[in-house]
Amino acid sequence: MNKESAGVWIGPRPTAGQIAAIVFVGTVGILIPGVQPIVLGALLTAGHISLSQLGNTASAELLSMGLAAAVAGALLPPRRLRAICIAASLTLALGNYLTPLAMGAAITGLRILTGVAGGLLIWITACMIARSAAPQRWAGIYLSVQTLAQFILAALMSWIDADRAVHVDFGILAAAGLGSAAVSLALPTAFQVLPKAAGTGSFVMPPARGLAALLSTFLVLASIVSIWVYYDPIARQAGLSSHISDTAVYVSLACQVLGGTAATLSAGRLKWFPVFVASAAVDFVMVALLGKHLSALLFLFDAAVFGFIWLFILPFLVAMIIEADPSRRSAVLFGGVSLLGASLGPSMVALIISPDDTRGALWFGAACLFLSLAIAAALRYLRPAISPS
Repeated sequence: MNKESAGVWIGPRPTAGQIAAIVFVGTVGILIPGVQPIVLGALLTAGHISLSQLGNTASAELLSMGLAAAVAGALLPPRRLRAICIAASLTLALGNYLTPLAMGAAITGLRILTGVAGGLLIWITACMIARSAAPQRWAGIYLSVQTLAQFILAALMSWIDADRAVHVDFGILAAAGLGSAAVSLALPTAFQVLPKAAGTGSFVMPPARGLAALLSTFLVLASIVSIWVYYDPIARQAGLSSHISDTAVYVSLACQVLGGTAATLSAGRLKWFPVFVASAAVDFVMVALLGKHLSALLFLFDAAVFGFIWLFILPFLVAMIIEADPSRRSAVLFGGVSLLGASLGPSMVALIISPDDTRGALWFGAACLFLSLAIAAALRYLRPAISPS
């Protein structure tokens, strides 16, 4: 029996203080996705960027964040964690501080820089989750904490006066980066290197089943976020007000916290495949409802369920990836691949929808979800001839 199947940590178990620090820096690294509409909207209102630059900047930041987390997971040895975290945190703080002082394309460049820095912080947390005795539970805890932090930050920023928002919003994010740099001193110095086949180099490609599980994860996030970012035009097309679509954001974030908490509490009690199938079935119903002219109450209900499923399913995707690749090399890439799906999905949807018809987002999201479910079913029922030891 190997370490993965024995339910023990790979390498020394971090202390409680180290775990708290690891989760904290990873949460700071991924704050921006939850508040992007607010902070980029403030830049737009202040005339720092145009409407077209807003979309490009949002996609560029998330894409650079996902690429940085994925490339670090594939190539970067888990050593000198404190130095890496301090450098990434200070870069994140500096980029956020400079953003409201810049204009146009310079802002996009700065957001790419902060995206890379955030991706490195996410990688540190992903390293711990992949080596933990209960990756599914720790993934649920991390997802719940990050979503709660995003919810609190979004609520705080909503109270800031519009004429001061652009500087105060990014000032808060810069302060979070400085806090992460300080907390970096509590990190462990290194994580144990994950097992790999003898005679291989520093980079080892995950096995085919691990790559398939990562593709399924990519498609799940592409499906969810491709629909989520268009909730406002979907609401308008249904004849609902912007107040309802704004309320849907807060309702969804709150239910995302509940979903992540429920996944954490059910870790080890539920199997990943039945959860995947049930969650996909519910999401198909929610997507179908969005294609109708919903009442305000039903639209908010849809956002609540959609948000709950979003965070509930993600920790079970970690379990799917580890079952497909017990070496956990693929699991380290989970955060980066998730962000890539979340950033590339909406970009592809933008090519097939028009301002007057958002149904393309629903069809695209449903197609991605169906493909991800098909891959998951193949992983579940098409077993390798010889199971990895």
